[in-house]
Amino acid sequence: MSKFVMAGEDEILNGDVTDVYFDYTKEYLKKLDKNPVVTMEVTAPSAGYDYINFTGLNDVISLLENKNIDLYAIPEGTVIRNRDDAGVPVPFIRITGHYLDFAEYETPILGFICQASGISSYSSLIKKMLGDTPFISFGIRRMHPAIAPMIDRSAYIGGASGVSGVISGKILGITPSGTMPHALSLILGDDLAWKTQHDNSRFRVFLIDTFMDEKFAAIKAADEFPDIDYIRLDTPSSRRGNFINIIREIRWELDLRNHKNVKIMVSGGISLDDVIPLKNAGVSAFGIGTSIASAKTVDFGMDIVNIEGNNITKRGKFSGIKNVLRCDACGSTRVVDNQINEMLCSCGGTMRNILVRYISSGKINIMEDINKIRERSLNQINKFMNL
Repeated sequence: MSKFVMAGEDEILNGDVTDVYFDYTKEYLKKLDKNPVVTMEVTAPSAGYDYINFTGLNDVISLLENKNIDLYAIPEGTVIRNRDDAGVPVPFIRITGHYLDFAEYETPILGFICQASGISSYSSLIKKMLGDTPFISFGIRRMHPAIAPMIDRSAYIGGASGVSGVISGKILGITPSGTMPHALSLILGDDLAWKTQHDNSRFRVFLIDTFMDEKFAAIKAADEFPDIDYIRLDTPSSRRGNFINIIREIRWELDLRNHKNVKIMVSGGISLDDVIPLKNAGVSAFGIGTSIASAKTVDFGMDIVNIEGNNITKRGKFSGIKNVLRCDACGSTRVVDNQINEMLCSCGGTMRNILVRYISSGKINIMEDINKIRERSLNQINKFMNL
């Protein structure tokens, strides 16, 4: 057993991380010698976001490898509404196989995508608002350390320009981003802390609000080290007053003293509603933590839609095996019968099926890398998200 209160990889792969009623159901069906071929679909009828940035699929693929199932899914990093243009819920994942071969994995399948898609969807909203203004995922300290890489990966797919986690950087193949903690100034004093940061970091960012007033600390830092990249404010809420006006004041004073090259970065309690007013006041980069890491999850559900060729599902769901057609020109989406793979869009473009076969009889066909997924995400944020 783990030293920590957490499930290990083996427990997840063995199906131990499941809701107990799936164990009961498997027991009952085995006693009755019932194991039908079913098709199940994952949808989010009530998503909590206008656009979902679908994330977490690679973990689902790894989970279901060598299970005798076929898995179709919308590619990770696809930015899409939860319902099509006619209001039909979009199936993000479709699994076909004997029910007892994957029944207990419904819980981790949903767990892998619900939180990850929530974090990436929230990050995409920030990315759409900020455009080319960078923001770094600073939120892993707010959540269980076991899921730190998932948080940073999801934020990065959603548009974050960097992540703070060391292990996240290793997994993603990028250099983690960071500045300096208050601890460095508390131990060394501002002057020595700034000099140490200046002389040893490729990314010269001075945290200026450990001891001093933000404006006078910013002026002092820029006067003494005029080649720094950023000054960073992580001012606690009890000291902020009107934070936007503080930023305006600092920007004015730096510009007045010919320090226009010194940019302002802010962190600490920043949420989606804050970024545009702060950017307009003069902020050039953000460290965003808690609001990303604790983003509302996407409420995906997984339901049987066909049993042994018969279309059937529970009340409130749409039965039948479906395809998802999307127009690459305008982004219009239609959920259709799975026999339909293409149709003409009202804009004049062509709507094509975007569900991809990732697993065939337990064998992985495709496992995309993070760069391809993030590229797709950024392209679709720019192209299809309308705020």
